[in-house]
Amino acid sequence: MSPHHNLCRIGIAIAAAVACLAPATPASATPTSVIPTSVIPTSAIELSSCAGAYAEPTAVNRPVVRRATLCLLNEERTQHGLGRLRPRGALKMVAERYARRMVTRSFFDHVCPEGSTFVDRIKRSNYLDAGDGFTLGENLAWGGGPRATPERIVRAWMDSPGHRANILNGRFRDIGVGVVVGVPVAGGGQGATYVNEFGTRS
Repeated sequence: MSPHHNLCRIGIAIAAAVACLAPATPASATPTSVIPTSVIPTSAIELSSCAGAYAEPTAVNRPVVRRATLCLLNEERTQHGLGRLRPRGALKMVAERYARRMVTRSFFDHVCPEGSTFVDRIKRSNYLDAGDGFTLGENLAWGGGPRATPERIVRAWMDSPGHRANILNGRFRDIGVGVVVGVPVAGGGQGATYVNEFGTRS
């Protein structure tokens, strides 16, 4: 299913991952859905103390937006008694590259046109060592205009059961946050595309 081109919508997608039973056992992951969601009512938005939470992403403020996104995700985890996700450079690189690829090639899916999955992309990074067991996950989102702020994106994820499950998965310890200015649909106008790569190594 393709995300709507309407700028009054936020497109979101999720993939869930299955943990390895042992370091030598390969993990598997299956994308579960690509879901366009309607506008989040203003009344549903709670004020956040995370700096940059309400900023529309630009080429200049992307580092602030990435930090705000991680701050918001960790706020949600803290409220549910979970440990904070730790930023990992290797996962961030995977997330940034994939967000850029989706924008450049105008597609929105966990599987790229060449067929690679987020597990493939993370395996090609230096996040995992040979023989590592792992649990991996990925959340995607894009939003147009004011609906591209970290607060709106994280709220959309938390309102979607599958995305929420990734954010509140107690097994995940690490994260890479990617934010790219631009949307992954032709003619979609101004906005931003987000990728979160979640991981745990064992």
